[in-house]
Amino acid sequence: MTQSFLDTWHSAATTALGLFWTAFWAFGLGYLISSMIQVFITRQTMQEKMGKAGARSVAMGTFFGFVSSSCSFAALSGARALFAKGAGLVPAMAFLLASTNLVVELGIIIAIFLGWQFVVGEYVGGLLLIGLMWLVIRLTKGIAPVDEARRNAKQSQGDEDESAGSDASWRDKIASRDSWAMVAQRYVMEWMMVWKDVTVGFTVAGIIAAFVPQAFFEWLFIGGDDPNFFELLAQAVVGPVAAFFTFIGSMGNIPLAAVLYGNGVAFAGIMAFIFSDLVVIPVLRVNAQYYGWKMALYILGVFLVVLVVTAMLLHYGFSALGLLPSAEQVRTVTDREFFAIDYTFWLNLLFAAQGLAFLGWKIARSGWSFAIGAGVVEKALFALAMLSYAWLAVGLFVGG
Repeated sequence: MTQSFLDTWHSAATTALGLFWTAFWAFGLGYLISSMIQVFITRQTMQEKMGKAGARSVAMGTFFGFVSSSCSFAALSGARALFAKGAGLVPAMAFLLASTNLVVELGIIIAIFLGWQFVVGEYVGGLLLIGLMWLVIRLTKGIAPVDEARRNAKQSQGDEDESAGSDASWRDKIASRDSWAMVAQRYVMEWMMVWKDVTVGFTVAGIIAAFVPQAFFEWLFIGGDDPNFFELLAQAVVGPVAAFFTFIGSMGNIPLAAVLYGNGVAFAGIMAFIFSDLVVIPVLRVNAQYYGWKMALYILGVFLVVLVVTAMLLHYGFSALGLLPSAEQVRTVTDREFFAIDYTFWLNLLFAAQGLAFLGWKIARSGWSFAIGAGVVEKALFALAMLSYAWLAVGLFVGG
């Protein structure tokens, strides 16, 4: 019994590390692209291009979200800044949804763990989320405390305007050493914002893959190989409910989504789970700090409705086109050969060297600072990340 547990522990640890090893280069590439865009296209430019209402403003909010960061908390701050500066609620929320669902790095990670169908589902679904959000807000605008929320947003915004270097053109910035130093700093900051979520997310994915039997997922996510409409709807509702209590961000959720899909959860349930990074407890808390609890709960309700509807539309749309993916591609996640000398190995070395160079550049220019993060949730995540490292370290040397 003890030896069996130790063997499973070892499998959980190696699976978690193997999943991260598989994805590391994609994180590096995605954050490099994201950092470059954030430096070369300033927030001031975004604000100048976005009006208060209309299709053009929503389109611009979606575009600037697409070229922004995928970190949920950075996206929340960006949306708050736009809303406080006068952007309409719908364009600001379009920015928020796009910056967490339409970004490059998230698509790369999804392609690695789940396949191209989920990448298409992510991007098509991201646009559906924005369109349905616009419709729901138009239908319910009478109960949305917009004026109160904008006052709260302005108060919480303070003096966080981003103006340094805003007068320079993107061509001048690309040729500037200082701008590339800012890219390096932004790159390091991206990792600093997500390392706790990523650590906990991959560790949890490894634990679930190794310890949790398939029967549990069959019980939690109702339906067999061919679920009916109500079973699919139940899965699409359970997805965000499960995500609500995981405290894991969008990037950390993807390996766990692969485990869930490999254990029989339907396409609709997986897409709802992936889309749920903006309906988790930490996001609700941050929105309450930015806009007040009334608007935070309103946004939560809107997002829950639109993500469930979007997941269902994607499932039946893909089914009608014969594009529903097979779970066979992720069913044997614990049996993968993670550490072969292949393209992943060489890409990981390349992006590890690039990351270390950027870290050294940042330290040389502005020094090194490390903060756990304010608030109970951030401290809890830090504690869980430390426990995860301990779990992984011990698990590598037991069983096997």
